[in-house]
Amino acid sequence: MSAPVVVAGASMAGLRAAEQLRAAGYLGPITLVGEEPHMPYNRPPLSKEVLAGKAAFESLAFRPRAAVADAAWRLGTRVVAADLDRRQVELDDGETLSYAGLVVATGMRPRRLRCPGPLRGRHTVRTLTDARELREALTRPGVRVVVVGAGFIGCEVAATAVALGAAEVTVVDPLPLPMAGPLGELLAGALLKRHEERGVRFALGTGVAGFEGEDRVTGVVLGDGTVLPADVVVESVGSVANTEWLDGNGLDLTDGVLTDEHLRVGGRPEVVAVGDVARFPNARYDGVPRRVEHWSIPTDTAKHAARVLAAHLDGADAGLDPFGPLPTFWSDQHDFRLQSFGAPGLGLGDVRILDGGPEGDVLVGYHQDGRLVGVVALGGQAAAAAAARRRAELLKLPALTA
Repeated sequence: MSAPVVVAGASMAGLRAAEQLRAAGYLGPITLVGEEPHMPYNRPPLSKEVLAGKAAFESLAFRPRAAVADAAWRLGTRVVAADLDRRQVELDDGETLSYAGLVVATGMRPRRLRCPGPLRGRHTVRTLTDARELREALTRPGVRVVVVGAGFIGCEVAATAVALGAAEVTVVDPLPLPMAGPLGELLAGALLKRHEERGVRFALGTGVAGFEGEDRVTGVVLGDGTVLPADVVVESVGSVANTEWLDGNGLDLTDGVLTDEHLRVGGRPEVVAVGDVARFPNARYDGVPRRVEHWSIPTDTAKHAARVLAAHLDGADAGLDPFGPLPTFWSDQHDFRLQSFGAPGLGLGDVRILDGGPEGDVLVGYHQDGRLVGVVALGGQAAAAAAARRRAELLKLPALTA
């Protein structure tokens, strides 16, 4: 049997890559290697519906397409090393797999705080196991919750904890407003007000110095010396790319895996990267390589990378334009939603209200050199629909790199 395509990573990005390889005409063997024991599943509900008890853990599993029914799944197994010159990867059980093509889909893991104090009572939200453990902790009567990090996951967990009846929920962040980095001050200020009106407390402009307690956390010590009583701590302080297994191959692993405009890695046409581990130049904007941790990116990257890899394995050129997706994200918090299309982060210097106002449903536009590069809606269905209408406008705009 010929060497397979090895997909390192068996989450959504890995699954979509395998499916898209088949769609692109690749008929050879495919082996997917994943550290978790579960088949691929949907992660966004972990911090919302699943944590709130509104969706069963089993409901998250993706149903693989029939085209990949013959794929080999190596679950509960981790890729620990790679020799790209020899076209081999090593697994944590010592086995070596040779490949004709390699898909890097190893994703991210939560960044953890390096502070003195006990570890018990401290949680992250990335896997099914994480969500199960956190839900059990949050449903105890009178629980006091401290969420460290006011980003997407932190704000979603805070909203869910309030809905579950936690006695106290406090969000800590060194920035002066929640989600100010991706959204800018205008929407961040509106977001802060909505969370506070629904019972979430904030300790902003400060970080965490340590944790109190003997065998488990009883308090969170802030940088200014304040101690927040805590039975449960949720650390939502960013992510770390799972790229250590690629060390020693001369790749740029500064922040994820650097790729070219077709998601190829290190100038090797037989190696591509997909999902949020890929740091790629987006031809729709300025061509600067960036990682994108949005739900749409695994599918978008998989479709392009699979066509590129399948063509190479067939001795052909895919004939594709440089990769240029339109990033999309949403975040459900309390009874409202954030809905975004485009790249708001590129337009934080020129933020304008396009519809509504901060007190109600609002649609905000982000501009770079006078050009609309992203929109974010905050509110109910009407706001989300307004953002969706702007999506078509964003898709029609010529690439900034053209």
